[in-house]
Amino acid sequence: MRANKEASCTPTLGTVSGGVTQLTRGRNPANPAFNTIITGMIPRRIAHDINSRLKLFPAVALLGPRQVGKTTLARAIADSRESVYLDLENPNHIRKLADPLRYLSAHEKRLVVLDEVQRIPGLFGTLRGIIDEGRRRGSGTGRFLMSGSASAVLLGQAGESLAGRIAHLELRPFDVLELDSADPMRLWVRGGFPPSLLQESEKDSFTWREELIRTYLERDIPQLGPRIPATTLRRLWTMLAHSQGQVLNASRLARSLSVDGKTVARYLDLLVDLLLVRRLPPYLANLGKRLVKSPKIYVRDSGLLHALLGLVDMEALLGHPVAGDSWEGFVIENILGAAPPRVQASFYRTADGAEIDLVLELPRGEIWAVEIKNAHSPSLRKGFHIAQRDIQPDRSFVVCPGTERYPIADGIEAIGLRDLCREVTAWT
Repeated sequence: MRANKEASCTPTLGTVSGGVTQLTRGRNPANPAFNTIITGMIPRRIAHDINSRLKLFPAVALLGPRQVGKTTLARAIADSRESVYLDLENPNHIRKLADPLRYLSAHEKRLVVLDEVQRIPGLFGTLRGIIDEGRRRGSGTGRFLMSGSASAVLLGQAGESLAGRIAHLELRPFDVLELDSADPMRLWVRGGFPPSLLQESEKDSFTWREELIRTYLERDIPQLGPRIPATTLRRLWTMLAHSQGQVLNASRLARSLSVDGKTVARYLDLLVDLLLVRRLPPYLANLGKRLVKSPKIYVRDSGLLHALLGLVDMEALLGHPVAGDSWEGFVIENILGAAPPRVQASFYRTADGAEIDLVLELPRGEIWAVEIKNAHSPSLRKGFHIAQRDIQPDRSFVVCPGTERYPIADGIEAIGLRDLCREVTAWT
């Protein structure tokens, strides 16, 4: 695998319409496949779900990490109807909510977009009263579209006040299905944050991601309340990057940081709540086996993972020991982004070494086993075959780079990432 040659002009995000992002950027003759997306419209798959939920619920909360495109998408949806947009990080907009009941009630017939709503936690109680009053007057759905960068904070606040009145959706970084004509290797190296993906050079993309990390550590996290030294959290985040895809060893992390286990758990909870780190739980079916019961840990966006480890481009990535685990995390995030609601994801591992990287439990009881290999000609370990016999999945796949699809063993199919994501999306 080799890095693509870089384009010769700077990308910018342009106008938006109907849940798609329009990109303005010059064409790159060396990379015609990527040109098909950088000069056109990139649909965000979740836009349809947002519009559907707005028809069913008074409020919709759009969750996602900072700079993933929540504001762009929310504005696009707002532009399609009568609406009011409030950025709750803008002091001028915050002043409009000095009397929130009066201001918001005056816009009953409009969609009100509340960007970064967790900045005003006391607002949810007011929203409940406005929603209930609107229902009595026949304005029962499509009242508020909220965005937030902290899942647990937003969900906790909204859950207390808006139970039964709000739907929650997560906007993730771009994935291989949204960038259907592009080389997924570029997406793997840079990650799916739009400003990172569309920079002119690998160096510029890397610099943007470094600044995003700095912003989280020095600005966003302190604003959420926890008093955590930025250097300590940076060390933990980097240690998690070095342990990408490994079973959590909280005691080892605690010793390295000179803190106790409860403190590590609190720091880790924060990174998970910010949608930056994933805890993948173990598959704990009662199979009479000694199972690993701690979660695996992944830095969710591959581009942020590489920035934490100082890996600027594909050459640096492929020469680093984390390459295989980075590819594993990238594949898992793409699959889970494509998965329909209510799919349960886990990994399977026994004390004897039987292991499956990803187990998908589909809502109707079907189980899929997914092994992930960063090799075009993958071979399967004995532990995978033992795990197959243990959990007896309905379908089994080995995801590897490239686009070929072929049987690799009895009941096991080698498949490219994009094709498997399509399979997952098509499942109903």
